[in-house]
Amino acid sequence: MAKPLTMHDLLRNMRVTSASDLHLKVGMPPIFRIKGELRMPQGMSALSADDTKRLLREIIPDGMEQRVEESGDLDFSTFHKTEDGNPDARPDRFRCNVFRAGGNWHSAIRRVQPTIPDFEDLGLPAVYRKVADETNEGLVLVIGVTGCGKSTTLACLLERVNQTRGVHIITVEDPIEYQIYPKMSVISQREIGIDVPNYGSALKFIVRQDPDVIFIGELRDHDTVLAAVQAAETGHLVFGSLHAPDTAQCFGRIVEFFPQNEHAFIRSALANSMKAILAQRLLPANVEKVPAGVAPATEVLLTNGSVREKIREAEDNDLPAIINSSRQSGMRSFTHSLAELVEAEIVNMQTALEFAPNREALQSLLKGVEVRTSMLVGKIRGG
Repeated sequence: MAKPLTMHDLLRNMRVTSASDLHLKVGMPPIFRIKGELRMPQGMSALSADDTKRLLREIIPDGMEQRVEESGDLDFSTFHKTEDGNPDARPDRFRCNVFRAGGNWHSAIRRVQPTIPDFEDLGLPAVYRKVADETNEGLVLVIGVTGCGKSTTLACLLERVNQTRGVHIITVEDPIEYQIYPKMSVISQREIGIDVPNYGSALKFIVRQDPDVIFIGELRDHDTVLAAVQAAETGHLVFGSLHAPDTAQCFGRIVEFFPQNEHAFIRSALANSMKAILAQRLLPANVEKVPAGVAPATEVLLTNGSVREKIREAEDNDLPAIINSSRQSGMRSFTHSLAELVEAEIVNMQTALEFAPNREALQSLLKGVEVRTSMLVGKIRGG
């Protein structure tokens, strides 16, 4: 009789194949995301409802199973020890979401690398490191759609602070993704559902816990935004993530959390406290250049007098023009980022155009690249 499939088998397979995600769905075999593509390995049978529950019960924390039945959704993290014979090796960490669909349990599980990558490893521009090194107070947001690498980028920013400053970093996450090991900093990582019931409870007294740096896993409502802004205005450095596609739409998304009569107040508070917005998108990449198969295109907004005025006056659509005219200060647009990726042969032209916010502007930039390249080739051939 064949040995039943275990969650240990599946998590080990994720590590061996470098899969980023695992999907468990009733009626289908386990599905792995490898280099951005979903794949069903040969030899694995379709999962029944009982199979899926049995597998997930292996990793759901004690006392949390009932939440799946009551709310239909559960986030948590779990560890899996590697089998490379090194007793000091850090275990793999997995971010897990269990949800009900069609009356059955399903799950999406993401593998989090045991070590936090560096900015260069992620293909992020030098201005990200500058933001981490030179920002001592205020609000720094990493924004983008689901699955664009926000969590990894934020872990990278926090790790840079940890490596270079003697400060107290408190994180509030749902769930904890990257374990941050103390270097120069003191680290307090709190997980929703394990250490504290919700964001509201975690943030209510956070400034009394003597933090220098605060990380809020997601600005998802009125209370989390207000807590972030208030902490930033009182001299703390606050990092957070937000679901918004670009900087021009970021402030509108935040304002939506507030009633109309508070819009002017929150815009003024954001104008005073915001230091940087780092937007990113993940694009399919040339695996010969980027083995992971994906690369980030980035947009960076650094606040100055002009930016603060636009935020206060709700003139968000003017922000891209400020970004384009402020490249010398480290700001960058998605269009310029895409052009750099094409020029470096990391992303092909078709992919860049699909993701471009302004195709004509990108094509114009790339024509300039072609002209410069042809002139250089001509000079080389001409001796």
